[in-house]
Amino acid sequence: MTDYVLLLLPATNRVYAEAAPALAVGELGVFNERVLGGRLQDIGEERIAGVRYVRFRCEPLDGRDVRLLSFVSAVYALFEWSGGVLRPVALCPPAVFEDDLLSIQKYQGKTNEHFTKLLLNVTLAASAFAGELLDRPMSILDPLCGRGTTLNQALVYGWDAAGVEFDEREVLAYEQFIGTYLKRKRVKHALRTSAIRDARAVVGHRFDVDIGATKEEYKAGVTRRLAVVSGDAARAREHFPAAKFDAIATDLPYGVQHGSMAGAQGLSRRPLDLLAASLPGWVTLLKPGGAVGLAWNRHVAGREKVVELLVANGLEVLDSAPYLSFRHVVDQSITRDIVVGRLG
Repeated sequence: MTDYVLLLLPATNRVYAEAAPALAVGELGVFNERVLGGRLQDIGEERIAGVRYVRFRCEPLDGRDVRLLSFVSAVYALFEWSGGVLRPVALCPPAVFEDDLLSIQKYQGKTNEHFTKLLLNVTLAASAFAGELLDRPMSILDPLCGRGTTLNQALVYGWDAAGVEFDEREVLAYEQFIGTYLKRKRVKHALRTSAIRDARAVVGHRFDVDIGATKEEYKAGVTRRLAVVSGDAARAREHFPAAKFDAIATDLPYGVQHGSMAGAQGLSRRPLDLLAASLPGWVTLLKPGGAVGLAWNRHVAGREKVVELLVANGLEVLDSAPYLSFRHVVDQSITRDIVVGRLG
């Protein structure tokens, strides 16, 4: 058996930095359970020369193992640890586009991009397609996408992404950002906009982008696709084909700053109401075996209520120890958690 340690990325948010090692232990546990065959042992935190690491033991890692571990959201470096000596193991970050796509945008209410990556990772790992993580592009939906942090992470991975956002101003801001970013980076792409109509009246806005990782791929018609719609999350199935997505990953409204959906009473900040109205449609957009991953604020909705809604809509909730380890404090009014359900 060989001992390994992961050095974690520095986090600019002090509160998230405190939670990061425990969250990384949980994420590593999910990967161990879902794609690494349970081969990792003694996963936990370790301090070496005063620095916090995440440790584990296993038989020597092969190339595939290292590629999978390179997905872990907070990983900065990987080392073999023997006799008090750290020997670096080269990671293979799964990045088609530069990660400044995630970090450039700064705005109030933006979810920490490390956490967004974690949510996306553990959701895909729960799906029936976890074993294909290294083999093909995935297709991701965020039906409460805001200005696109989840969508940007999917694009960095080289995956297809789609989003729905109730606030059209957010959609327009994201459209401007992604168009400017792709032009500045000289990435070959084609961006199209269209109006969404209901009984001939314009009720929303949509933009679609075909993006080439390289000029050669774009010329050959090999592109990644991004689609974003302004509209009600509960009506997401009106905008995309059934059984299109491998996974749905999203932040439910925290009941503090985040709005979510239109309805008889206007904008709602009640996550359970939103989930009850939206899940029946969201599930139709998942491929069989696809997964739904939700982050939410425990102060405004108990875990048991969220689980009940997932189960009522035909989803099997993952409840092994790693999937129950993501609860953490964001601030005085938000204790964030994750729940993941898989469609049979």
